[in-house]
Amino acid sequence: MIGNARASGAPCRAARYHPCGGGPPPCPDAAARASPRDYAAAVTSEPPPPTASPAPATGDDLPDRVLVRPARTADVRAIRALVSPLAETRVLLQKEAVGYYETVGDFVVAERDGVVVGCGALHVLWEDLGEVRTLAVEAALENRGIGSVILERLVTRARDLGVSRLFCLTFETAFFARHGFEPIEGQAVEPDVYAELLRSYDEGVAEFLDLERVKPNTLGNTRMLRRL
Repeated sequence: MIGNARASGAPCRAARYHPCGGGPPPCPDAAARASPRDYAAAVTSEPPPPTASPAPATGDDLPDRVLVRPARTADVRAIRALVSPLAETRVLLQKEAVGYYETVGDFVVAERDGVVVGCGALHVLWEDLGEVRTLAVEAALENRGIGSVILERLVTRARDLGVSRLFCLTFETAFFARHGFEPIEGQAVEPDVYAELLRSYDEGVAEFLDLERVKPNTLGNTRMLRRL
């Protein structure tokens, strides 16, 4: 996992974060019909003959074979399955199923051969501020670049929404640093905005505000920020 961005261990398990997929390359015709944003990279080589066995995926071509798309309600079970082992080790927080359905619009998922192998969420906190949450990748596919593809999709989404700063609370400092995040001290918002955010019932906002009641959830995590 990479992130709630809360994450720990390899830079691919959670951010609430995690980076890390494979399978035969998609048909060029299908790639041409799809939105360019639906692929980590364009397919540039001809597919093998129908009788040929597909070449095994490598760390270099794996992200090219992964589709990153907005999450749907049908993906919630897979998202929870990705988060569950990370929650058991307190890398990420496990939420009730209803919490995932309520925020499914925040999520994107990475899909390989029709199977969800990674996820991540962007939660808007304020006019200019968003948070990367629940970035996770299937353990067997960590350190393969999938987490990076998911994170950059969330960055693109943030820009499209008009967000100019991204926050994360994570153990995976090296991973996020590679993507332009820097550690911060104190609050990332002005006192008047802080007072408004106190009205939120969202537990993630409470963690962002570093409230005493959520200290056990954030122990050991680093607060990081990226300006877009």
